Formats: sequence, structure tokens, C-alpha cells
Amino acid sequence: MKTVKHTKVIILGSGPAGYTAAIYASRANLNPLLITGDNKGGQLMNTNEIENWPGDKHQITGSELMHRMYEHAVKYKTEIISDKIISVEFNKNPFFLLGEKKQYTANSVIIATGSNPRYLGLDSEAKFKGKGVSTCAICDGFFYKDKEIAVVGGGNTAIEETLYLSNFAKKIHLIHRKNNFKAEKILVNRLLEFVKNGKVILYLNHTIQEIFGNILGVTHLIINNIKSTKHIQKKIIVSGLFVAIGHVPNTDIFVNKLEIENGYIKIKKEQHGNYTQTSIPGIFAAGDVSDHVYKQAITSAASGCMAAIDSERYLNIFN
Repeated sequence: MKTVKHTKVIILGSGPAGYTAAIYASRANLNPLLITGDNKGGQLMNTNEIENWPGDKHQITGSELMHRMYEHAVKYKTEIISDKIISVEFNKNPFFLLGEKKQYTANSVIIATGSNPRYLGLDSEAKFKGKGVSTCAICDGFFYKDKEIAVVGGGNTAIEETLYLSNFAKKIHLIHRKNNFKAEKILVNRLLEFVKNGKVILYLNHTIQEIFGNILGVTHLIINNIKSTKHIQKKIIVSGLFVAIGHVPNTDIFVNKLEIENGYIKIKKEQHGNYTQTSIPGIFAAGDVSDHVYKQAITSAASGCMAAIDSERYLNIFN
């Protein structure tokens, strides 16, 4: 029989949103419990260089930043447990959470479980992840100034990242498995202007077969024309590949427990506070698990702060 641990506030997730929520909740004397989940530190743990974190003019690594956040949370006596929640019951308060190691109850829950980028699934993609293969143009685009790079995808994210990368890259090879884009027309029109002037080269009806490189990173790609019966392949010389085929929010255990929209937890976004509340009072969401637009460490941290404040206000009323 697993022991049951109760606390006022439970925070799920140990990325920027989770740790920031913990810092604010601890300073409000809520004595929060943070449950790390499998991916301690979140997506930033796979980011080698960060140059846009306010106050850090010298580049830092994602793991360094997350360790600093962890230490900050510990400083204010946040209790941090390494466990993974496998099911929840939110139909009554206190809320119940079942972990692999323990059972938990809480009067308020902040969900900051994040999302994971969707990858192509190639072995070579995993090999060069963080060494030329990226899923974040805003994070890594600057490092490809005046270089040729590739982007794969056909939705809003792929085109937005291509347009953003055009500020840095010498040339961009955009690879899409279909003949048309599912992105918004205004974005497609902007993209086509770059195609006309040669800044972007389009490869429609193409997929990536293999990614090649060396100890320094990616050197070239082999792509296939999937419409050709001759299985035509092409070699593209690039220094990096940006995979922009979407994100998968970590919301599986919340399906049929909370209102979810397009895979993301739906929050109220009210103008006068309670911005991070989900469909159930007392349950709040912060970071990439509820954000399909910005997906930045700084916005995740900010929403973690908001969730902690919303939770504190809820508990004041609840008690």
C-alpha cells in the first residue's frame, strides 16, 4: 500500500514554469511539493547555448540555468520529490494524484508538465540532436549566421521558423512532405516572396532519408522525392536542420479530467487575475502544457509565477 502525502499545493514538472511556481509559492508560505516527473529540468536540458535569458549577457547552458532554478527553489525550502504521476482525480477537493512511488493529495495543483517537440524518428536525428539538429529557431538561429540550413515541416511553425531564420541564414532549404502547406495563407505568401528572391529553396513532396555529419555537427542531408516512381534522391549541403513538425504537450493523464484544446490544457486567460486557471477551480496550468504559441523559457517562467499567485488567491478563498 502506497503512503499518502498531503500538501496545500502540488506542482507537477521541473522546468522553468515548475521551478518558478515553486519559488513564488514557497515565498508565499504555501509549502509546495514539486514532483519532478521523468524529464527533470524540461526541454532546456537539451539546449547547449542560451543567450537571451534576461540578466545573463554571457551565454549559459540550459542545464546550468535549470540547476540554478532548482537551487533557488530549494533555498526557499520547496520540497522536491522524484516521482512520476500516472493518474489523477480532480472531481473533488482535496485532489488526488497517483504516482509510481507514492499517492498524493492537495488543495491546489499547478500543472507544468511541458511539451516535447515532435521528431522525425531517424537514428541520425537523435545522433545530432543539439549538434546541428534543433527544434527551436529562436533559441538557436543566431548560431547559423551566414550559413546554409534546412527546415522540415509544412505548418505555421515551419514557415514562421523559416521566416525568422531568414534574418540570419545565408540560404534556407525548406523540406515538406506534401504538395501544399497547411499554414495560414499570409505566412505562405510571405514565404513565397523569399522563394522568389532565392533566399528559400522549396522541396515539396520530399522527405528526409538521412542526416550526415561529423564531430563538429551536421554536414548534409539526403532527401527523397516521394512522388517520383524512380525514388530520386538529392544531397543538400547544410550546417543545421530545424525540425518544425509540431510539439506534443504532456497531457495524457489529464484527458477527460480537464478541458483540453488541440492537445493543450485550456486556461481561462481572464483579464483580472486567475489567468492560469483550468476548467476546474484550484487546478492551474503554466508553461508549454498550455501554451502553443510562445514556447519560450522566459514565458514559461512568467506563467509559473502567475500560476503560483493564482493558487495562493484560490487557497485564501478556499480556506
